[in-house]
Amino acid sequence: MKKYCLAAALSMACLAPAAQADTLLGLYVGVDGWKSDNDGQFSYKDKQSQNFDFEDETFISYYAALEHPVPLVPNIKLKYTELELNGDAVIGDTFSFNGSTFDTNRKVNTVSDLSHIDYILYYEIFDNDLISIDLGLNAKQFDGEITVQYDKDERDVSQTETVDFSGFVPLAYGRAEAGLPFTGLSVFFEGSFLAIDDSKVQDYQVGVAWELIDNLAVDVAVKAGYRSMILELDDVDDITTDIDASGPFAGIQVHF
Repeated sequence: MKKYCLAAALSMACLAPAAQADTLLGLYVGVDGWKSDNDGQFSYKDKQSQNFDFEDETFISYYAALEHPVPLVPNIKLKYTELELNGDAVIGDTFSFNGSTFDTNRKVNTVSDLSHIDYILYYEIFDNDLISIDLGLNAKQFDGEITVQYDKDERDVSQTETVDFSGFVPLAYGRAEAGLPFTGLSVFFEGSFLAIDDSKVQDYQVGVAWELIDNLAVDVAVKAGYRSMILELDDVDDITTDIDASGPFAGIQVHF
């Protein structure tokens, strides 16, 4: 539901008046497709973790950012990332999840929805025609669920357990972009990072952008690069994860 609400907000943002010129307001909207290679494990209420063989997936991520000239007030960016992992495992040791025990030597499947929204507040600390640098804070909001289930066995017996979880993870945010003069090309890095006690979260992109359209009304750029996400969450609403999702991405960005 959250992704559809955010999509509606982005659509409304695209209808903002043309008076939002760069000298007053800058509106950025974009969408990326991300081909991710996934692996990792999770546990519930500090029980023993279980490694799963997650499938490679293609995810969608979209965002909107609003920049303005008001002093001391940060710019804002909202970003939704789809991250629904499908996988399976043959239980080597007893695996407990949501009060149920999954026995050894049986195959279990999982659908782990770690989709989330980033709420980013940032300042442009440097910006000219060639180089821009942004720094700020990010609150990454999870509101998902994890399902673990047996396939039916020879006795036609199945077992399914589902846990909902939600929570915010605060991170440091940074972005840097450098243009290559007279080419329409630029290279960029964007990332959010956290390392506190047993939690470690990193979500970054590095890539190249090419500006297809550049005029007073609108700029349009295509992007391609690599995205890496590590989610070592320690007891977020009783869920602990160690997930690595990484791979190439491509997208388009429109600047009004």
